[in-house]
Amino acid sequence: MTSVSSLSPPHIIMKSHRIESIDFLRGLVMIIMALDHVRDYFHKDAFYFSPTDLSQTSVILFFTRWITHFCAPVFVFLAGTSAYLYGIRKGKKELTYFLLTRGIWLVFVELFIVGLFRTFNPLFPYFNLQVIWATGISMIALSALIHLRWHFILLSAVALIAMHNLFDTVHISGNHPAAVLWSVLHDVNHFTFGHFQIHIHYPVLPWIGIMGAGYCLGILYKPEFSSTIRRKLLLKSGLLAVVLFIVLRLNNWYGDANHWSIQKNIVFSLLSFLNVTKYPPSLLYILATLGPALIFLSATENPLKKWKERIVTLGKVPMFYYLLHILLIHLLALIGAFIDGYRINDMILSTRVNDDPHLKGYGFILIIVYLIWVVLIFLLYPFCKAFSQYKATKQSQLPWLSYL
Repeated sequence: MTSVSSLSPPHIIMKSHRIESIDFLRGLVMIIMALDHVRDYFHKDAFYFSPTDLSQTSVILFFTRWITHFCAPVFVFLAGTSAYLYGIRKGKKELTYFLLTRGIWLVFVELFIVGLFRTFNPLFPYFNLQVIWATGISMIALSALIHLRWHFILLSAVALIAMHNLFDTVHISGNHPAAVLWSVLHDVNHFTFGHFQIHIHYPVLPWIGIMGAGYCLGILYKPEFSSTIRRKLLLKSGLLAVVLFIVLRLNNWYGDANHWSIQKNIVFSLLSFLNVTKYPPSLLYILATLGPALIFLSATENPLKKWKERIVTLGKVPMFYYLLHILLIHLLALIGAFIDGYRINDMILSTRVNDDPHLKGYGFILIIVYLIWVVLIFLLYPFCKAFSQYKATKQSQLPWLSYL
């Protein structure tokens, strides 16, 4: 797609601005995503408590974290949409091969490239399976699902999204294969095997559902589909998701193990209402993030202004952006540690940065975090623009570029 993600199939050349609207949304959430990762490496409070802990957080810190909830589901959802569009162009056989090989590649990237960039430790004993891993596994699953009829894919996706919370109370303890398999599917957990630690942060069942739903959305972006009807369907679907979120959340009926409650004031009560579960993504989390995303898509099918085109540029090369932004954040954190009186070696990690005991006390106030974030985006843009142009001109000669 003119907007096909590197977490999704290769660039599809279509002149319609509806494709640009997908890249615009993807680029926007990528910018937001970087804020959370900068916060992890630079905010002083990140080493002491979660920004969604209502007993300790502030309103601005809560929303600094909460706004980034949109990123992962939008990535995975639009990757499914991109897969559908790629299948229109190349056929299911080639799409199957691409999804399977891309999925395997993404799992490798999460384990060995993202892990290295996050730790700068070539002997790191810690594997944190997050969004790239979940996207890879979802692509492998989608490579099989696409051979079902469209309606069965949609039904399967909705079932995974809507029903996985039925298993929230099911936990399997220990380090044995059954515990690992259940964690891979649904239950966030840590495992230790000898010197190696594995944190399964993104159980895959709901993410497979999200990607499958995105794949089904792709039918709205077929060239012959009416743009007027598409916008109406996107708007109605998005509003329905938001209303369903509110109705289910009001009385804590279903869809999230983390119930909301009245807090010390109306603002914190609102925070409690919005404080839905990401790991694994609950039904309410998915409704609260993909609902507004669908509304956004319905509202952005118009010619792009220059500043929007810059965001689209980022949206065209998300895998390149993702890897580069992790690398740059960690490089900047080396400088931050030195400035804050720590050894640079303290930023050579063997676990998550804000779990490292050597860094307790390190960090800066939130306004500094925001300034670093802005600087980071300006640093990333010229690299992403250059790579996007190179990829557009060379991909037919160098097919492996579609994997970046």
